[in-house]
Amino acid sequence: MKEKPYIVIMAGGIGSRFWPYSRNNKPKQFLDILGTGRTLLQMTYDRFIKLSDKDCFFVVTNQKYFDLVSEQLPDIPKEQILTEPLRRNTATCVAYASYKIAQKKVDAKIIVTPSDHLIVQEEKFHEKIKIALQACEQNSKLITIGIKPNRPETGYGYIQYHSEPGNPVKKVKTFTEKPNLKLAKTFLESGDFVWNSGIFVWKANSIIKAFEKYMPEVAEVFEEGFQYYNSEDEKAFIQRAYSLVKNTSIDYGIMEKAEEVYMVMGDFSWSDLGSWLSLHENHKKDEQNNVIDANAILYDVQNCFVKVSKDKLVVIEGLDNFLVNESENVLLICKLDAEKKFRTFVHDAKNKGEGYV
Repeated sequence: MKEKPYIVIMAGGIGSRFWPYSRNNKPKQFLDILGTGRTLLQMTYDRFIKLSDKDCFFVVTNQKYFDLVSEQLPDIPKEQILTEPLRRNTATCVAYASYKIAQKKVDAKIIVTPSDHLIVQEEKFHEKIKIALQACEQNSKLITIGIKPNRPETGYGYIQYHSEPGNPVKKVKTFTEKPNLKLAKTFLESGDFVWNSGIFVWKANSIIKAFEKYMPEVAEVFEEGFQYYNSEDEKAFIQRAYSLVKNTSIDYGIMEKAEEVYMVMGDFSWSDLGSWLSLHENHKKDEQNNVIDANAILYDVQNCFVKVSKDKLVVIEGLDNFLVNESENVLLICKLDAEKKFRTFVHDAKNKGEGYV
């Protein structure tokens, strides 16, 4: 039987751009945000179980979400839910899982994926992942799945690649994390840039080699863990390890610097569902381009997202490009595309009292 890849699901985020629906005690990855009957985390598991086996899954999450992960993914052994004592971004999350897997099998193939993406054409997606799994066998390749951009988005990383007609695995020229709007427009117009989807494929020893070269301080910390992984001392070691490393993304820490980065084009329907606006784009809409998840009466309302408990009648007049969301004890009314202001909203709501975030 062909060896199954390890799947690392990153599920520690707080989903602040989906506030107030997404809260600290239950962020968006644990919500049925699309109304499918499955949460985003469960949909991610469903997508990858077709490529691997439940014993090859690791979910990395904040320690406060252990019970949520365990409840939503009962098939995954509890010891494969890796809990983080502090929020230290994706480089630390990837290091923890990769070094732990390497202790079992140093040349294991690993797929790293966020827990909150929407992928519609799953067969196409699986084809691309299989191409990446095959390619990662040679020359310590670090492979990312690229997405053709359709707008100058400033919230994503951009990958410039060498055009190699006929070769599905393209060498990456540059990797730029979250450019400003002017630069994002330039990237879009040039035609040889793609978005970084945040889905990575590599072998355990390849990513460890990259950590040793580009983030030696992280490599040093997690290498020490080889004597503790899969033992009763692992938790205490991780507590100490997380206090020693900086808050850095895998994109800044390794992918922007590494020479062995390659890209496989993901020509399947993809969204990172990062905001109310992206959810609006992927939801069924009425004739006025509104997403309505509410008992509502609308007058001259267009391009809006209304999500309010059906127990309450909502009457709205004269809005264009607005979000109206009531979740628990918070009512939010703002521009639908105001995602850059959510950090301020959440910060100020927190100052009003803990129960609001």
